Amino acid sequence: MPQSFLDLLHSRRSIRKYRPERLDPETVDLLREIALRSPSSRGINPWRFVFVQNPETLRELARSKGHGSAFLAGAALGVVVCAEEGESDVWVEDCSIASTLLHLGAHSLGLGSCWIQIRNRRAADGTSSEARIRDVLGLPDTFRVESIVGVGRPAETKEGVSEEELQFDKMRDESWS
Repeated sequence: MPQSFLDLLHSRRSIRKYRPERLDPETVDLLREIALRSPSSRGINPWRFVFVQNPETLRELARSKGHGSAFLAGAALGVVVCAEEGESDVWVEDCSIASTLLHLGAHSLGLGSCWIQIRNRRAADGTSSEARIRDVLGLPDTFRVESIVGVGRPAETKEGVSEEELQFDKMRDESWS
């Protein structure tokens, strides 16, 4: 298990293949706490989280996008990150922060995870991914869905991104010129 935040970043990768094991309740509770400790602008906390462990529901959510979500069907957990849109003008940013913390938190617990972008995406039949998820989970119409974080025991290993692969050319000091 990583010892520091930098170790965590060095070793983290998106994992899309999971072993067919359920997560123990204590681990799910830790992920719940991680989500609820996510910072938000002005402490408004517009985010909402739906923790889905039912395999049938995960399979249905895996079809919410035309591409890039099928792996969710094999996950032990999908955390749907959404918000009450009217509570904050920066709900997208707040939900993105929470999604990132869930992703990193899962890795810190020895789990694999991967972010599935939902906002502004479409299912294979052209319907809105958000609308499909609202329908599957019974979310209010005022909720906007930012992402789903798929989580499970990894069935694949990937090396972290090496320092040589980092895109330092995308950085400047003091100004861009």
